[in-house]
Amino acid sequence: MSILVIDVGTSSIRAAVVNPDATIAHEVRRPFLADSPMAGLVEFDATALAQLSLDAAHEALAVPGVGSVEAVGIANQRASTIVWDADTGEPVAPGIGWQDLRTIGDCLVLATEGFRIAPNASATKLSHILDSVDPDRSRNLRFGTVDTWLIHTLTEGAHHVTDASNFAITALSQADGETLNTPLLERLRIPPATIGTVVDSSGIVGPATALPGAPPIAGIAGDQQASMVGQGAVRPGLGKATFGTGAMTDLCVGPTRPEFATRGEAGSFPIVAWRIDGETTWGTEAIMLSAGDEVNWLVDDLAIIDSVEASHELAASVDDTDGVVFVPAMLGLGTPDWDHGARGLLGGITRGTTAAHITRAVLTGIAERGADLVEAAELDGGVRLDTLRVDGGMSANPTFVQALADATNRPIEVSPVLEATALGAAFLAGLAVGTWSGLDEIAGAWKPASVVDPQPVTEDAFESRRSRWRKAVDASREWHPDLSAIDF
Repeated sequence: MSILVIDVGTSSIRAAVVNPDATIAHEVRRPFLADSPMAGLVEFDATALAQLSLDAAHEALAVPGVGSVEAVGIANQRASTIVWDADTGEPVAPGIGWQDLRTIGDCLVLATEGFRIAPNASATKLSHILDSVDPDRSRNLRFGTVDTWLIHTLTEGAHHVTDASNFAITALSQADGETLNTPLLERLRIPPATIGTVVDSSGIVGPATALPGAPPIAGIAGDQQASMVGQGAVRPGLGKATFGTGAMTDLCVGPTRPEFATRGEAGSFPIVAWRIDGETTWGTEAIMLSAGDEVNWLVDDLAIIDSVEASHELAASVDDTDGVVFVPAMLGLGTPDWDHGARGLLGGITRGTTAAHITRAVLTGIAERGADLVEAAELDGGVRLDTLRVDGGMSANPTFVQALADATNRPIEVSPVLEATALGAAFLAGLAVGTWSGLDEIAGAWKPASVVDPQPVTEDAFESRRSRWRKAVDASREWHPDLSAIDF
């Protein structure tokens, strides 16, 4: 029996049927882009999201040979916020995307009161919607992240839940990732009844009655945690990096929560990786604000290449960057620096610099930032990665993957599927219904498409290169001091 996964990302919705041998039998994808009515605002139509998800799921299940599925798994973009009427089931406002910055002022005010919340978390987004549609808090409303809204849709309103991996990123919980943060809820006037029940990431929630055969919903995870599971990074000391529009590195730490409250000294965050049978596994997460989007810049704005795929061939046409350096900080620097006023830097240019050198420098710069993320996540998590597993669109670029191996000075294991989120959600659902016996079997199922080793280099040469890189990053900082002064 197969598993159906509904995976809602930032730019698309897909429904995938995953076989018991961890291969994807069929996939249906629908574009789904958020709106930006003005700078800093990111909104989406939650009703359209639900309908597209149902349509994709029905189409995937209708493919000849698929037949019935044993369970449903859900993977989703995290912290995006939806509020609906509990009586009608209809959204009361546009959903607010995780990238939305409209509540940045609220976060700064809250910081002066001792509440450290970033604007990408759900808490202030939820408060903003409630202030708009229910200022006296008299309505019977429900809040959910995308997983909660999908489960509401699939069970036709029967269940109002979220899993631990998603809830811990809303800022609505205490440090344990589960207990309600009552002081914050009182400060923002958020009724506790608005929030759903926190359930395991693997476990039967209820039947998806909106689908043929009403298969049980049995697996839920935020996209980055699902990618960890999909790449078999389910034991302490294992980790993965996803390089898409931005990039995130996630390490499995184990059953003990990292000691820091919100952000470690190295700039990474504690996350609930998953919760199974009531037991929480923790991780650390490091974030790059822009990665593949920097390659899009070469295509859309500089017109150096006509597609992101062409970046590999052009970059590979030269042996190195010839001294050109690029710091990918067009949206600021994330982990470990967290400088929102930093900006991209292109340096070391000479009269002999070519488009190939610049393209190679962009790929190399993203790889060096990837190494920054790995180092930060390791330091904050207290674990060491012997190898790094990677997925995401940039993992298909051989020049980039080799640069990443060189920058991290460790082997890179490339995921057999470009996006491992669906596979991870399928594993979590399959654990609940017996398709897979446990995390050990999932760890053993990992078979990288390829392993790319770093080019041999002396320790002194490696440290010298990393030192030069850090100087370049420092030069990119504080271009907008007012933004650099903002911290969450």
